[in-house]
Amino acid sequence: MRRGAPVAQNVRFTTERPRPSPAPGEALVRTEASALNHLDLWVGRGLPGVTVEWPFVSGSDGAGIVESVGEGVDPSWVGRRVLLNAAVLLPQARKPGEHAAGESIEMIGEHRPGTNAELFTAPVTNLLEIAGIDPVQAAAFGLTHLTAWRMLVTRGEVRPGQSVLITGIGGGVALAALALARHLGCVTIVTSRSQSKLERARGLGADVAVLDTGADWSREVRAATGKRGADLCIESVGGAVLGHCVRSLSRGGRIVTCGATAGADSVIDASRLFWNQLSILGSTMGSMAEFREVVALLSLGRVAPVIDSIHPAVKGAAGIERLESGEQFGKIIIDWR
Repeated sequence: MRRGAPVAQNVRFTTERPRPSPAPGEALVRTEASALNHLDLWVGRGLPGVTVEWPFVSGSDGAGIVESVGEGVDPSWVGRRVLLNAAVLLPQARKPGEHAAGESIEMIGEHRPGTNAELFTAPVTNLLEIAGIDPVQAAAFGLTHLTAWRMLVTRGEVRPGQSVLITGIGGGVALAALALARHLGCVTIVTSRSQSKLERARGLGADVAVLDTGADWSREVRAATGKRGADLCIESVGGAVLGHCVRSLSRGGRIVTCGATAGADSVIDASRLFWNQLSILGSTMGSMAEFREVVALLSLGRVAPVIDSIHPAVKGAAGIERLESGEQFGKIIIDWR
């Protein structure tokens, strides 16, 4: 892709990209499937403070077969089907494989070329073998379910029986959070501006669906919880929605946010924040330990991704266009086979 908006108009399929080579500690992966994220749009529009060489290959979700390895890597990796965790720890991190709050990461597909290509490179420490898992399912599962798992379990410390409010249902992280919250035995409340998305979420097991008309919907959430409010909110929309979330929480409730697709500027009621002893927590990606935990649920058939559409690589721009429209319900896949 080249920098600009709309992003889809600046995406091109090419067969002329030089073949990448794995650096020491890395593997070269032949991509079977990649999946799109809102990060692909932000990268395409240009991220402040992030310098890349254009044209750039985005993509932070990918599954494929290891084709070769760099210096210092066990050659037995060759031939294995793997799934990528795109969050690469920078050298100042405390321990290999650890990703605790506040540690620095670099994203494959944002700071370095990503998975929306026939071949991609990654540190082997960021690859998880997924023998027996369909690569399309794996690519659709990776980043969003890792992000949702960290938000729910590590940062949100959710417990069975608690009520979980999930905003913007239809997006990848929101749908992953719905599936995982249900698996963890939680009551789930979802919001959307689309009635059809709410109906589809109900079909996936959402207990309560709240239509976001732009007005404050917090009273509906409180009514659905017997006026108590939600214990935990999984938030990725930002803008005015964050204020609605604060008013929707129970005493001692938590908001965990991983993004702001509607904008970073939000207004919240500070008196409610301290009076009700609320917590607002940021969350980004997850560690390889968390990745193994959540991918195990996929391999055991306990949680599965929702797939919106699958596009052949030569028509990848159509996938970006679908993502840019905001009409998707689930993950958009690029098939490289």
